[in-house]
Amino acid sequence: MSGAEQPSRRTVLAAAVAAAVTVSAGPAAADTEVSMTTDTADPARAVPAGTVDNRAWVSHGDWRGGTARGTRAVAGARPGLVIAKPAGTADYKDPHTGTTAPWEYGTWTSPVHRLAVPATEAIVSWNARTPAGTWIQAELKCTYTDGTSSPWYVMGRWAAGDQDIRRTSVDDQSDGKSTVWTDTLAVDAPATGLRLASCRLRLTLYRNPGTKATPTVWRLGAMGSDVPDRFTVPASAPGLAKELTVPRYSQEIHKGQYPEYDNGGEAWCSPTSSQMIIEYWGGRLSSEQLAWVEPSYADPQVCHAARFTYDHQYSGCGNWPFNAAYAATFKDLQAVVTRLGSLTDLETLIAAGIPAITSQSFLKEELTGAGYGTAGHLMTVIGFTAGGDVIANDPASASNQAVRRVYRRREWENIWLRTKRYNASGKVVSGTGGVCYLYFPARPTAAQRRALTAVGVRV
Repeated sequence: MSGAEQPSRRTVLAAAVAAAVTVSAGPAAADTEVSMTTDTADPARAVPAGTVDNRAWVSHGDWRGGTARGTRAVAGARPGLVIAKPAGTADYKDPHTGTTAPWEYGTWTSPVHRLAVPATEAIVSWNARTPAGTWIQAELKCTYTDGTSSPWYVMGRWAAGDQDIRRTSVDDQSDGKSTVWTDTLAVDAPATGLRLASCRLRLTLYRNPGTKATPTVWRLGAMGSDVPDRFTVPASAPGLAKELTVPRYSQEIHKGQYPEYDNGGEAWCSPTSSQMIIEYWGGRLSSEQLAWVEPSYADPQVCHAARFTYDHQYSGCGNWPFNAAYAATFKDLQAVVTRLGSLTDLETLIAAGIPAITSQSFLKEELTGAGYGTAGHLMTVIGFTAGGDVIANDPASASNQAVRRVYRRREWENIWLRTKRYNASGKVVSGTGGVCYLYFPARPTAAQRRALTAVGVRV
């Protein structure tokens, strides 16, 4: 998002009254197959980065450790989960097409994961391949610190394409203690001290009946966080001078293109940022994949990224896990949504050659040189100057050539990491608290592995 400050989905949703309705699809609503095992030893847990706990299931042992009905773990260079003998068939009515169709399905439920950081929010992300005729659903169930449990919340119905179902978040999910806001589960009244104490994830893999097609899920993760409310954050000391060579793409040159995807390019900061880093890692789209784009449009890959990150319920391209899932459809890439705690964390990643996509909101006068204010915007951090200032590829630029920006360290750090801010009307609204997307190789180097581990991301 760019231009005059506009309300982000999180600002709008936080002011809404949540309906106490839980929506789920088909057989995954049943809870009878869940094993009550708990990963108390949790050898796969990364060291939490202060106020963040990441738990990822990525190994063959991880997939074998859950409870499977109609799915099985597959080994290899990139272990995953696939449909074996389906557990059954269920109808799904797509709310965005009105079409009802039967689907064979299998499920996998994780062990209970005790959060090292009792959390006010949780975000689920996944990496998967969904061939034609297949899709997946990801769900989250939490136990609260008062001993009660949430329902199963749908955190996404997703396919890489858009021909079989429309990828979608699910609105109106709440139990009076927590609510799903598009892609984030949030405790409704964190000031009471209530937190998410543990969680389980459930995958449902779907395919057309009678076929051998199957989704393959390589990575599934939950990020719980409890970032303290704050208008300002502690300043970090500069520690790195390095710049990565990342492609530069402007969202603004796509203004008016494909308005069916979030009103066109002016709102495409998230997919534009995603495409920059995907191509940094060597991800390319074929001419066949881009054949649907109007030939006169520059950078058709940005249009493609917008279409295939689009959330048909949210009516936008800024669904955080959907962007990560899109990136992971490219060969040998994996992706997560997480929170970082400081610019020192970003320096650790940049030093290992890993750029990051960050989410921030600010008034025009709060970020010198931006030239705009926004209630929610994604940009790509690609390095740091010798003085410690942030080098960013900011897609809210008039041209590709203007995308590279240098922003003052102290200003940038604060607008990214704070959780509270004043909007243009002087009203207190929320900030994103250090949210970022990290895209990195499926087989990272030793240095990349150390950097990711250092910021709490398991590889």
